[in-house]
Formats: sequence, C-alpha cells, structure tokens
Amino acid sequence: MISVQTTTAHDQWTTFDWWPPVGWWPEAARDLLQAGPMASATFVLPPAASSVHSARSFTAGTLLGWGLEELVDDMELVVSELATNALHHGLSLGSAPLPVQMSLVRRGPMVTCAFTDPGASVPVLRYSGPMDVGGLGLHIVDSLSLRWGWTALAPRGKIVWAVLSRAA
Repeated sequence: MISVQTTTAHDQWTTFDWWPPVGWWPEAARDLLQAGPMASATFVLPPAASSVHSARSFTAGTLLGWGLEELVDDMELVVSELATNALHHGLSLGSAPLPVQMSLVRRGPMVTCAFTDPGASVPVLRYSGPMDVGGLGLHIVDSLSLRWGWTALAPRGKIVWAVLSRAA
C-alpha cells in the first residue's frame, strides 16, 4: 500500500465546484491506470452523521450497478473512514457547516473514491498509542487501497482519495 500526499492545487478546481469528469484520475495514481470502461458517480453529503451511512449505500449501489460487487465490502469501509474524516475534520470551520462532495470514478478494474471538503486540516497517517481513542481510520484506508492521498484545492479545502481494484 502506498499513500501519496500532494500540496499543489489544480488551478481550475475549488472546494465548492470540484466534480470530476468521467475520465478524472488522481495525478499521483496515474501509473495504476489500465484500459477498460470509464464511469463516474457523484453524491453530496449533508453535514450530518447520517451521511456516512448514505455514502456507504451510495457506494454499494454504484459498484453493483457497475458490476464490481467484489469491491463493495472494502470500498464501503474506505468510504466510511474518508466520509467520517471529511465530516469531522473538514467541516470544523466555525461557520455554518457546508456539504462534502463524494465521487466514485471507475477506470477499467479500478475505482477511486474521492471526497472534497472545505477544511484546511490534512489527513495524516498516525500511529496511535494504546490509550488513544480513534486514529486508526487511515490505517484501514491504507491497508485496503492500492494508493491513497490528498490534494489541496484553491483557495481552500482538499480532495482526499483512495484507489481500489477488483481482484485479477
């Protein structure tokens, strides 16, 4: 498992208008690309705890529709962790909470899940002590994905993404 962190933003994307085109793929994972069908699906998560369940349901339905049922369980776990992080860390701006945007992008046998949020905090894979509560979510993402990372957006915010692949 490889994680990638990027701090430069693509000039045309902002936290509030980033919706990936059908062929979008994280720059730091372009070497993983393979030929095959392309598709994308997007979902807006309201700033509420129930949105994590909605994101999981959206993910399962989308992957089943794409014929990628073998990815459902792992992708649901990854989506749960990334959605929870986006809602918890990305929305603590002190003003009215804003929605989080979620996208699933298929390129051949691989699917990227990507979350955008307006928060400035960046995801960090940390090693929790035995008495720490939480902090293991990105370890789950790291263990289930081929690669994961984040990219800053202009003027603020970020995209956090993870790439999973169907079994060969």
